[in-house]
Amino acid sequence: MQDFRQTYLGMCKEGGVTPQESVVAQIQESRAAHSSRLDLSGQCLSLDTCSVLARAFQNDITLTDVSLSDCMLSEEGAKVLLTGLCGNTTLKILDLKGNNLKSAGVEVLGTLLACNKTLRRLVLEWNALGVWDEAFLSFCQGLASNSMLTQLDLRNNQINHHGASELALALKHNTTLEVLDLRWNNIGLLGGRILLEALQKNKRIVQLEMAGNNIPSDTLKALERTTGDNSDRKSTLRENHRKTQVLSKEIQNLKDKKSHQVLSLMETIDSQQEEIRCSKRFTSIQIGQLQEALNERKSAVISITAKLQMTEEALTLSEQKNVNMVELLTQVKVEKEEQMERQSRERKKEQEDCVSREGKLFREIQNLSETNSQLRNKVEEMERWCKSQQHQIFELKQELTNSTAELNLRLAQAEDRLETDKRRSKQALRDMDCLRQKEVEHVNCNLEESERALQEHILKLEGQRIQLKEEHVSSLKEKLRSVHSSLQEVQLHCSQQKQTISEIKAKTNHQSIEVDGLRRRIGELQQELLGKDQEKVAEVSQVRLELQEQIGHLQAERTLQRGLKEKICALERENKVLSSNHRELLLDKESEMSSMLEKLRLKEADIRRMREDESNRASYLQRAFLTYVQGSPLGHCSSPKK
Repeated sequence: MQDFRQTYLGMCKEGGVTPQESVVAQIQESRAAHSSRLDLSGQCLSLDTCSVLARAFQNDITLTDVSLSDCMLSEEGAKVLLTGLCGNTTLKILDLKGNNLKSAGVEVLGTLLACNKTLRRLVLEWNALGVWDEAFLSFCQGLASNSMLTQLDLRNNQINHHGASELALALKHNTTLEVLDLRWNNIGLLGGRILLEALQKNKRIVQLEMAGNNIPSDTLKALERTTGDNSDRKSTLRENHRKTQVLSKEIQNLKDKKSHQVLSLMETIDSQQEEIRCSKRFTSIQIGQLQEALNERKSAVISITAKLQMTEEALTLSEQKNVNMVELLTQVKVEKEEQMERQSRERKKEQEDCVSREGKLFREIQNLSETNSQLRNKVEEMERWCKSQQHQIFELKQELTNSTAELNLRLAQAEDRLETDKRRSKQALRDMDCLRQKEVEHVNCNLEESERALQEHILKLEGQRIQLKEEHVSSLKEKLRSVHSSLQEVQLHCSQQKQTISEIKAKTNHQSIEVDGLRRRIGELQQELLGKDQEKVAEVSQVRLELQEQIGHLQAERTLQRGLKEKICALERENKVLSSNHRELLLDKESEMSSMLEKLRLKEADIRRMREDESNRASYLQRAFLTYVQGSPLGHCSSPKK
């Protein structure tokens, strides 16, 4: 390597360009091109060039990807370069492939991982990090304290089982690493087991490459299962987070709609109350005017009575004229009676219309109450269904306990059989050599480890199933609570509308009573005016005009009452629309619950399949062990005969 470095420096001198100048030129070209990548792979970097690069890394803000593969870094150059990278705040990808780093460079790498907060991918292929035990320990400590690195490449670094144990301790404390490549090292069986234990605690690693490490196939499969479980867990967490965001948005939209509807209803109620107040004020003003007119008429009647006393002597002379006037009065009486009959008929018709409208309103209120009762029945059915689901879950738990008990019994029976077979084999294998005894002990250890791994995997699957069931049950309970709260809000809204309707009915009844009183007063005035003389004919005509005006005002009040009734009908229609929307929401929630139940069933089926596969594997291992134990003494006995 030193010869190659000297030849490279000589070539740079012959060309008239120093390595420092070439590196600076490349950095300036990358800055001018506004590129975030710097590729120096294959170039020989001396100590001076490394110091220049360290200063550039400390001051440059645009670089995010640096490739220094096969640069033949010296120990001091690597130390200077990596210390310069410690002060960088933008680097995300670093490639140090094939640099054969020494102990000092590996230690500085550990400090870089501990200090840097932006590095996401680190490539250290062909660097022999496992040769330096203490330096690799510091590297693992820096990896444990790092909180940003997601990809790490450690291929062909001569890492043995000791280095694997240190790396496992770092993985237990690291919470961000997702991809780890350890191919073509010397980890072995012990290192593989240690890494498996570390992955059982670390749930972030999704991809782990372990080819070419002299690790048995069962441990490799276990490592693949753990990484697969981690990836599945990550995908489920993402889906759950997305679903919770969607549900929270839907709930917020429903709350906004309900608040907007409540505000609109409050505004309509306030407007109706203001209209009623205006009508009351108008009627009170009209009553005051009528009372003033009556007082004026009373004063006029008193003056007329005085005039009548003065004109009694003149009446004797005008008896003939009175006869004609009496005939005219009879005609007027007939006309008034006809008008009274017409008015009475119109009143009866209006009363019948009011009664029919009140009946319609009562029917609609009864229909609303029936719909509310139906909604309550649906809610009770949903509660019953939830209880049945809880009962099914309890039965499933009992089945799980029974199955675990059966598995324990089968394991105990298998252990008893194994003990009996061991006794028989010991009696048959007393004359065998020490090598055969060591092989049998090794096989027993492997079987115990596989049984322990299978039991731990079964316990993990049961814990995951219980957690999933608890999460789904809690989500279903929260949905039912939201449905209950929405039902209570709708019931309160219906009760408020009923109260407003009853208040409006009472007000209309009060106004009808006032109208009847006014009509009675008009009738009394008409009866008093019928007994008056000829001089009051003009006054009677004036009174007719005034009465017609009052009737017009009363008709205007009737139109106002009709408008109020139409508004009541509109409010009832809005209530029906709200009830239909609520039914649609209930149907949507039921469909979501059915989909969640189907997912639960699918997951339970997957768990059952996993259990069946594990039971088949255990039975297969037991059979293989029995065949091996039964076949070994026969082979031993057949050898002396030959």
